[in-house]
Order: sequence, then structure tokens, then C-alpha cells
Amino acid sequence: MVETAQRGTAISRDEYKARAPEVRAALLETQQALRRTEAFAVVIVLAGVDTAGRGKTLNLLNAWMDPRWIVTRAWGPPSDEELERPPFWRYWRSLPPRGRIGLFHGAWYEPALADRVERETGQDVFERRLKRIATLEKMLTDDGALILKFWLHLDAEAQHERMKRLRRDPLTRWRVTDQHWRRLRQHARITRAAERAMRLTTTDRAPWLNVDGSDEHHRSLTVAAGVQTAIAAELERLGASDARRPRKGGRPAVRAGAPPAPAGAAGEGSVLDDLDLTQAVDRKRYRVELAKQQGRLHRAQRLAADRGLSTIAVFEGWDAAGKGGVIRRITAALDAREYRVIPISAPSGDELAHHYLWRFMRHLSRAGRVTIFDRSWYGRVLVERVEGLASEAEYTRAYAEINDFEEQLVDHGILLVKFWLHISRDEQLRRFRERQRTPHKTWKMTREDWRNRRRWDDYERAVAEMVARTGARRAPWLLIEANDKLFARLKVIRTLAGRLERRLK
Repeated sequence: MVETAQRGTAISRDEYKARAPEVRAALLETQQALRRTEAFAVVIVLAGVDTAGRGKTLNLLNAWMDPRWIVTRAWGPPSDEELERPPFWRYWRSLPPRGRIGLFHGAWYEPALADRVERETGQDVFERRLKRIATLEKMLTDDGALILKFWLHLDAEAQHERMKRLRRDPLTRWRVTDQHWRRLRQHARITRAAERAMRLTTTDRAPWLNVDGSDEHHRSLTVAAGVQTAIAAELERLGASDARRPRKGGRPAVRAGAPPAPAGAAGEGSVLDDLDLTQAVDRKRYRVELAKQQGRLHRAQRLAADRGLSTIAVFEGWDAAGKGGVIRRITAALDAREYRVIPISAPSGDELAHHYLWRFMRHLSRAGRVTIFDRSWYGRVLVERVEGLASEAEYTRAYAEINDFEEQLVDHGILLVKFWLHISRDEQLRRFRERQRTPHKTWKMTREDWRNRRRWDDYERAVAEMVARTGARRAPWLLIEANDKLFARLKVIRTLAGRLERRLK
């Protein structure tokens, strides 16, 4: 594939001056059409050999389009803050919203290729990293993004000639370093690694385009025209289908109230049926045991903070199942400097303009901290599924996306603990009525709570499928019997402390 970019056709200065204004005008017009429609996000990756013109091409695209609607990023070695999160965290933070363009220098390919070329990773590890990249790109393109990847190439002879020319000029000598000469000697190895990367990560929605970098005019027009053509074609394709036109907020319209896909009749063979909701604890024992378990959790978390072990606790459950009460008992045992509680409600604004996992990736904490999600990314396969806010295709593929996301967390060394707080339908009704009678609790009740209750069976089917399809061995679901609030609080804190202690060992 790289060979196709070897020594392309040169374009004279006069021809370039004649063609460039037309290409530039079309590119700018297409960018504005994308901005007006907010139909999808565009990610442009500029990769290639040293001195092939990546930096100049990046600057050219910024000059020929409106840079106010472009997210331009180039990454060096990861900072301490970035090293404390999963590797893709730094890239998720920079993803453009729908209607904008992300212009990335190297992006997620740069470290994978560099480590392979320097032989810091073997072929098996390299290919696993490429497969993870392909998974990330598929998640983004399935969500509607358009990814364009350009490999700017020079053969070894052309690269050597360019580096010598840069060295002769006192004004450009600084651009050629010892590292550049080292990479020139590794040219064949770089080419082989790039070939493999392209073969494993090329798709219709995220293609690689090879560009000869030996002639600046040819390179500039080829990349600019390629970007314009791809975006215009995607705009035209989406414009031909009313069903794919984005609604306000950037998400495709989905029929409200669409029923979930069948997953077994509610109450028949559901994993929730095996829970003994009669379990309870008296208040006197609760007070003694709570202090004991909070002490365990406090000691374990102090040691985890010293060792840089991060914890993510995810809480899902029925309305009025007691998530808030459990979380308050957990945080009472922790140093306020070492935890964050992230309450999740319906996405809005910039969140709707990104992939649904974007807002959760942003909240990953630094090493040694505890992050508590009061509801989480599972909204895609629960409320968004049941209420028809996500299409069947969206929530069906979300299971694999969530599993991959959680695998990245666990692979990075994060302790991930997921709780489902379960109560009976009758207990929920009792708590709803109690809230209505209690002045300081009435604010908790909304019409949405009653509406969700009427779809109990649909939610129960969704929960059963969620547990079955996302309960991986390394990130299992912990189902908590919560009809008795005191029992549930003790079980959650005891479980969390125990998991943390075992992880520390």
C-alpha cells in the first residue's frame, strides 16, 4: 500500500497557482456546510515518514479552512497526568463534536509505530495495539464520524535528499535532528510497520490514502482535494436519507418509545429472580457493622492512594433503589481529596455532539483516586434503549463498545466495581409513596419516575441482557438485594472494601 505513494507526479508552480484557489474555495464551502448541518464529525489523521510534509500540510489545511471550527492536535510523549489514565484517554479528550473537524498529527498511530520500529514491542503486541485502534475507529464511525487517514511518504532516497537540503540552509537546519537521521536508517522498518498498520485498520469509513510527499504542490492539492471530496460525498449521502438527518443536539432521530429487542420474558429465567430480597439487618447491628466496614474501606483506600491504584465504582439500579444513600456511606469513609462523585443525567449540549462514551472518558481520575458514577455509560443499553432514545443498532453494538471500554480500564490497572441495586416492584411503589409524603424528599419524585415504572418489564429485560452481555470475568456485575436499605449499604461497602483489599494484594 505504501508503495503506491512512491514518487508521484510533480505539479509546476504555475499549475498550482491556477488550481489552488478553486480547491481552497471548495474546501472552505464544504467545511461551512458541515458546520451548518452538524451531520457528523470529521477526524483527519496525518501520518508518514519524517520530513514528508506533515506539519506543512496541517498548517495548510488550517489556512485554507476556518480554524475556529477545527480541533488541531499534535502529541508528544505522554505527561504524568496522561500516564495515569488509559492510553486512549488523551485522544478521546480531543475528539471533535459533530459539525467540526479534528486535525491530528500522528494521533494514536504514532506511539504504536514508534514502539514497533524501535523494537520495544514485538509483532504480536503491535498487532494487538492495531486491533484496539481499529476498534476505536469503528466505535467512532459507527456513531457517524468520518475518519480520513493520510500517509505522507518519501522513499529513502528522496528523504535523504530533503534532509541534506534542510541541513544546508541555516534557516532550516534546526529542523533536522539526530533522531531524523536515525529514522532514515530505519526507513525500511518504518515502511513495513506502516504497511501492516494500514492493512489492519483500513475500512470504508476510515480509509488510508497514500500521498507522495516529494512534491509540495502535489501533496497539498492531493490532501486538500481528498478531504473536500470525502466530506462532500458524505454530506450528499446523508442528505439523501431523511432517517439519517441529525435532529437538534446532533443525534439521529429515533422513534420515541421504541420497544427493546426481545431478551426473554420479564420474570422468566431472569438473573434478578435468584436474588433473595427478604434479607435484612437490624439497626443496632447495622451501626456497629457500618463503622467496621467504613474503617476497612478507609484503610484500604489510603494504601491504594499511596500505591497509585485507581478505583471506579459504578452504581446502577431501579429508581428509589437507594443509590444515593449507599454512595453517601461510601464517601463518609473516604478523604474528600481522594474521590469524586459523578452524577449522570440525560446528555445535553456538547455531550450530545460526541460519541456517548466521550463524557465518561473525560471523568477518569488521576492515579490513586476513587471515581463514583451515579448512573453511567449503561444508560445507552437501559433508559436509552427502553425509551427509544437509541436505535436498535446503537444499543446492540453498545455492548461490545462498553466491554472494550471497560477492558481498557482494567488493562490499565484500574479496579472497576459495578453494582446493580435491585428492589421489588412493590417496594419501589412503597418508596415512591413515602417520598410523596415526606417534605424533604418530594423533590426526588418526577413524572418520569412514574412513567419508567409503567415500563418495569421492559427495563427488567434490558437489565437481564445487560448483565449477561457485559458481566465479563474481569469486570463482573455485583447484584445487590436492596429491599432493605441497611442490608444493601453494608453489602456494598463490605464488597467494595474486600475487592480493594484483594486488588492491593
